[in-house]
Amino acid sequence: MRNPLSLLYLAALMHGGAPAEVQGQATLEAPVNRTVEALILAYNDERRAEAFYAAVMAKHGEVRPFSNIIQAERRHQAMLVPLLERFGVPIPAEEVEIPEVPETLRACCEAGTRAEEENIALHDKLLPTITDDAVLDAFKRLQWASRERHLVAFKRCAEGGGQGMGGRGPGGGGGRGRP
Repeated sequence: MRNPLSLLYLAALMHGGAPAEVQGQATLEAPVNRTVEALILAYNDERRAEAFYAAVMAKHGEVRPFSNIIQAERRHQAMLVPLLERFGVPIPAEEVEIPEVPETLRACCEAGTRAEEENIALHDKLLPTITDDAVLDAFKRLQWASRERHLVAFKRCAEGGGQGMGGRGPGGGGGRGRP
């Protein structure tokens, strides 16, 4: 069942303020409102990352780490969908803005590094506002993946001159027979 207050709050967010019928109730629902807003921000951030990584691959081919991390971004979105649904929030479907794709793979990896650093900072900002245990757990997992996996891979790619996984060759498998 959809929470009508959450839907009113979502409408308020989209239009720059709370409607009069929500203003008096907003303080009673402040933790829910903050959680809903945080979920929408996190979900859209995952969508933006996926869209940018797809655009990089459209321009430069199916290259690592983008080909791996795009799959993770999709899993991250899937992790957030049941949480959005639990709060009665429609799954955001509008187009996300994609930054221009750089000309070199190295520059793309540097852009990926910045995107993951921004994602980590977003979660640093959002985590203290969350009181719901399931959302808190999901955000901690997302931040961990950005910090410990994605950021590391993009930094390695940028330092390797855009040679995928740090210049270990076209397969990125490090000589272990993996593509």
